[in-house]
Amino acid sequence: MTTLEQLKLAALDGRINRRDFVKQSTALGLTVAAAGTLANSVALAEEPQKGGNYRVALDDGNTTDSIDPATYEGSFQIGQARVFGNYLTEITPDNVAGPDLAESWEANADATSWTFNLTKGVEFHNGKTVTATDVVDSLNHHRGPDSTSGGSALLANITDLVAVDANTVRIDLESGSADMPYVMTDYHMLVLPSDGEGNLDVSGIGTGPYVLDSFEPGIESIFHRNPNYFKEGKANFESVEYHAVADANARESGLVTGQFDSIISVDTKTVDFLAQNPGVRVDEVASGAHATLAMHIDVAPFDDNNVRMALKYGMDRQGAVDVVLRGHGTIGNDHPVAPTMPYYDADQEQRMYDPDKAMWYLKQSGLDSLAVKFSTSDVPFPGGVDFSVLYQEKAKAAGIELDVVRESADGYWSNVWLVQPFSLVAWGARPTPDMILSLAYAGGAAWNETHLDNARLNEILVEARAELDDAKRAEMYAEAQMIVSNEGGTIVPFFTNYLFASTPNLVRASEGLSGDWTLDGYRSAERWWYSADSA
Repeated sequence: MTTLEQLKLAALDGRINRRDFVKQSTALGLTVAAAGTLANSVALAEEPQKGGNYRVALDDGNTTDSIDPATYEGSFQIGQARVFGNYLTEITPDNVAGPDLAESWEANADATSWTFNLTKGVEFHNGKTVTATDVVDSLNHHRGPDSTSGGSALLANITDLVAVDANTVRIDLESGSADMPYVMTDYHMLVLPSDGEGNLDVSGIGTGPYVLDSFEPGIESIFHRNPNYFKEGKANFESVEYHAVADANARESGLVTGQFDSIISVDTKTVDFLAQNPGVRVDEVASGAHATLAMHIDVAPFDDNNVRMALKYGMDRQGAVDVVLRGHGTIGNDHPVAPTMPYYDADQEQRMYDPDKAMWYLKQSGLDSLAVKFSTSDVPFPGGVDFSVLYQEKAKAAGIELDVVRESADGYWSNVWLVQPFSLVAWGARPTPDMILSLAYAGGAAWNETHLDNARLNEILVEARAELDDAKRAEMYAEAQMIVSNEGGTIVPFFTNYLFASTPNLVRASEGLSGDWTLDGYRSAERWWYSADSA
């Protein structure tokens, strides 16, 4: 009698195809969904299938959202951009920089000049052929003294952008940057059509796998497949729907009842229960995504580093991972470089919950106790308010009274983040230390959420980005991590694993899932398809 083990061996030996594997597995008592999942586990990847409507529930949709990439802050905007647009490069499922619109690139000897060669013949959705001028103007959209783009800090090192010819872009830098291919993956660097005079069309016309039909900020986006997409085997759904659903329970209920096919940010409180449902597949990917509690260090009482250190030692990191994340993450050390990232310094002493040491630091600042307001929401991550209450309770033992202020979900990133002097924030993963440090910790950066301006850190960032010796770079980034941890205004309690869920009839390419963002780097619409077994 045939057993599942025999079927698996036959699959691995190439003696049985996917369809027959699923058919025989269901005859042995498996559901179609379970048989499809098992087929994926034994690498029975089928050829991409065209068709179907892919419905995704995302969090963090706001009525203030815009299609203009200079305004991107939340997950809905980031995810939407990767449905209708492309970048020069992308983070691959192997978590390295790979081709997107650029088919290749090279640097000079000291990495002060990079040349990107565009894939020829790519068209925008309006039929216009992509040229180097479009790329130059798209990048310049985030540059200049008047730029308010969050991506401006990543391009501050650029001295010149040159359209060498129609298909070649040269980026000249003030100092070397070994990470430039990774910088071009940042979600602000979307390539959009230009009029040739430096003006961009930010109406939603891109080169991406799907064409934007409609966009209602804070509600939904609707797309149809781009018939001329330049990547073979990609963009397999007939249409895509992105829905803004702030409540995690509503997203999960929608997935179970068939309203959605994929959902973002599964709640850690319900993930184990959800995973038991045969009609659901839960994915978990370790990442550099992290929470921060950001203090404006130029605003009292946070302008005293002793106060900042007291607040850091009043944080029970392990308790937060255990209680709020339920183990789906790792503790942080008050800097944004994750264990999953290159140049993470594992030798730095881990800061732990220590109310006595917190009280000692308060006394150094001349205080016997401390009372501060802390702005929070579930917008940064599901359970954000619960986490804040846990911090409030733990900090009491250190003489710290937190007034937890639950802010409105709508417009949280516009009205709270960078505005309130002490607030809960969540950052998506960045592939290199330079990218996250330059975005959020370099002096003068638009998204410097604590107003940190440390001369030595600023110096390190310039030196490390140009250093091509790996060992020397590691030493520099270790020092940077120490400075941010000991002198910065950021509490980093933990790094979160990406938890997302989908129906088992969605097939992914066998190379794996990208860890730079959730939902396969926000590219599930491009990379996934419906199984032939579900047709």
